[in-house]
Amino acid sequence: MKKHLSLYFLLFLLMACSNPLRNYSWEDDLNYRLQVDFSWTQQQVKEYIQKYIPDVTDEQIDAWTQAGVLESMMLNGERMYFNRTAANLFRVDSTAKAIKKAQQPQPTTMEAIDSVLLENIQAVYKHADSVAVTKRFRVKYTLTVRSDAVPQGEIIRCWLPYPQDIAPRQTNIKLLHTSHKPVLSADVCPSKKMAGKLTKNDHATLYMQAIAEKGKPTIFSEEFEYTARGAYNTLNINKIKPYDTSSATYQLYTQEREAHIIFTPRLRALADSLTQGLTHPLEQAQAIYTWVDKIFPWAGAREYSTLANIPEYVLESGHGDCGQVALLFITLCRIVGIPAHFQSGFWVQPNDEGMHDWAEIYFEGVGWVPVDQSYGPTRFNESSPLLTPYLQEMSGNYFYLGGMDNFRLIVNQDFGQELYPSKLYPRSETVDFQRGEVEWRNGNIYFPDWDYDIQVTEIE
Repeated sequence: MKKHLSLYFLLFLLMACSNPLRNYSWEDDLNYRLQVDFSWTQQQVKEYIQKYIPDVTDEQIDAWTQAGVLESMMLNGERMYFNRTAANLFRVDSTAKAIKKAQQPQPTTMEAIDSVLLENIQAVYKHADSVAVTKRFRVKYTLTVRSDAVPQGEIIRCWLPYPQDIAPRQTNIKLLHTSHKPVLSADVCPSKKMAGKLTKNDHATLYMQAIAEKGKPTIFSEEFEYTARGAYNTLNINKIKPYDTSSATYQLYTQEREAHIIFTPRLRALADSLTQGLTHPLEQAQAIYTWVDKIFPWAGAREYSTLANIPEYVLESGHGDCGQVALLFITLCRIVGIPAHFQSGFWVQPNDEGMHDWAEIYFEGVGWVPVDQSYGPTRFNESSPLLTPYLQEMSGNYFYLGGMDNFRLIVNQDFGQELYPSKLYPRSETVDFQRGEVEWRNGNIYFPDWDYDIQVTEIE
């Protein structure tokens, strides 16, 4: 392994020395990323809306635009719209949402998906404060760089997501196959201890490289297995002790972090108002969790790298995806003195896989507990009515504040950290790390030039 690593470092140094980084401009890069996200004209937005509201007028679209419901910006002298904003209209505007729901009732397939999740939640809840409920998954992950995205003969560097080894939530990780010779960050990054939880790296990666061939896509793949354990912690005021505010864990996870955990005046005032009269951290966390869940509907997100401060963006836009509301929750918790950190990876319920983000918060005397801000009572009331009465019965709608199902693949213990080996250029996703990353000596390879696929099989 040491010989193998030294070859990678030698290659990295050679690339760095020959790389024209002096010509790189983040401003140009950001402008390109914004053009990728804001690629729709007003006419395209109107045509999408007309599928559900045939008589929509330009005046209505202008009003939604002025209100920020339809997200747009001026690029190169022209007003362009976020390419998911027309679909988001039917998620964030109550009138539009009702119109679409009347035309497209919830598909019956969701009932089957929810039924499987409900069964798992019930089992996890039944074994509260234990790790009795386990599932084992096999995952095949593929990242494909399109043909001729880089010149023939150039080396493409690739980082794929890999499972964190975090007992008891995620253990028994076994790498089965890779398309190219890999380097695992877990094998080389120093371990760190987080209030009794040992983790080797904040972004768990599998690094490979390949030489581009003319006219052919470059395909990187990995296959692995891991065991996931659901968790439900019975939380009550008497069980949780006062914080040791001098501890390293408390100091680290209640502080600000550039650029998305910043205690702005607006966020400080909001945290104070949400927790007014509440002195216990459990009550404070519940108040924040309930408010964020109630106020901010899910909506398709812009690329995080284009946002200066994600929690402030959520407040401005009135909506957020899983990672955005998680960062808002984490920031508000830290402001009031509750240690919190970002956690993310994938939702891996077979036939319903996808990227997902959540959080963990720390209670003295209990330890770190999971919190999925996207899975509050509003989410279930609106999109998964089958689950709602059971969650209310089990935990007063707080199952996902202290609890977690088994259908998770944990890749990240924080956001915006270094990859191993380091990238030469800013990542495509500068905050989260899920889809993977690729670059060559002359630049980052951005999302339009590659795609990913995840296939999940439950084997136990």
